Amino acid sequence: MENRILLLVLTLIPGIGPARIKAIAGHLGERLTDVEHCAVDELMQVPGIGEPLARQIHDFLHHSATREPAERAAQEQIAALERWGSSLLTILDHDYPALLHEIFDPPPCLFVRGKLPEAPALAVVGTRQASPYGRQCTTLLCRELVDRGIVIFSGLAFGIDMAAHTAALETGGTTVAVLASGVDTVYTDPKGKLWPKIIETGALVSEEWFGSELSPAKFPKRNRIISGISAGTLVVESDLKGGALITAATALEQNREVFAVPGSIFSRTSRGTNRLIQQGAAKAVMSADDITAELGPKFAEDCNACKTLPDTKQPGDFSRQELVILNCIGSEPVHIDTLSAESGTDVLSLLVLLFELELKAVVEQLPGQFFRKKHH
Repeated sequence: MENRILLLVLTLIPGIGPARIKAIAGHLGERLTDVEHCAVDELMQVPGIGEPLARQIHDFLHHSATREPAERAAQEQIAALERWGSSLLTILDHDYPALLHEIFDPPPCLFVRGKLPEAPALAVVGTRQASPYGRQCTTLLCRELVDRGIVIFSGLAFGIDMAAHTAALETGGTTVAVLASGVDTVYTDPKGKLWPKIIETGALVSEEWFGSELSPAKFPKRNRIISGISAGTLVVESDLKGGALITAATALEQNREVFAVPGSIFSRTSRGTNRLIQQGAAKAVMSADDITAELGPKFAEDCNACKTLPDTKQPGDFSRQELVILNCIGSEPVHIDTLSAESGTDVLSLLVLLFELELKAVVEQLPGQFFRKKHH
């Protein structure tokens, strides 16, 4: 069997999970196909595999009644890749995400619809019952993160996840959705309002096979990928229980940084994030700078290398008044009252000029009458 088929077959053996498959792959390396012919005592040399499991793996692979149906099922998955415009990335491939490979139980195979970017990544997660405050924070922070060259990973769930993907796309950035279903079934976006835009520059990713049914147990599995593939996890809103807190806990287990947006003590959707901060499990975040500073200079350097090219419009494309305003606006949001004071322009005239600059696609408006330069 070729490695891709073999790795898929291994996932079908009862009692063997991603951690043990990683151990087998690490033990045999490029000789992974030797596992088909290994005796029980040879399999027992793999760390974490005792005699019962070694015997189970041996019997499964050496009996045609179990091996052949598994092989056929794996081959059908490989055949379906082209039909779904997807590719299969395995832990043996050189372009398998390096951070994800580090975790205790990385997925042996990733189904990828689109292309996994190589830029620095941050996970952004939160409650499905997002408040207006949570959505606003998500939009602001994701736009700032994208401006710094960071790819946004999330789970394409309703609420905060959707807001994160949307903000990244609207800012001209790249985002990746990690699914608990197969990449052939986007259950939260069946009409394709968002996911086709995601795969234009990013990807849909899952370890679940095409045609697999959704089940509650698959969500924590999905969450470990979201946190494991990212340098850090940002929780925007969460109650005291929820998938976002599971992702945060998993991130901590994976030795990843965790960040949280503080909220009102009267808000249920901020109880979980406030608790993370209170317990010292997450750093309080009020801007993207809080995140990049914590992740260190190497992360910042990688971000700078992946930033989008600056706007190519020349000074002659703008009026004198527009240039004055542009000189007062940077990549950080600035309120219209501040712009008015710094540019010496009354608010009514300023609104007209800002509208012209928006039409020229060099300035964008954020909620609350905040403005900033737009990256392309």
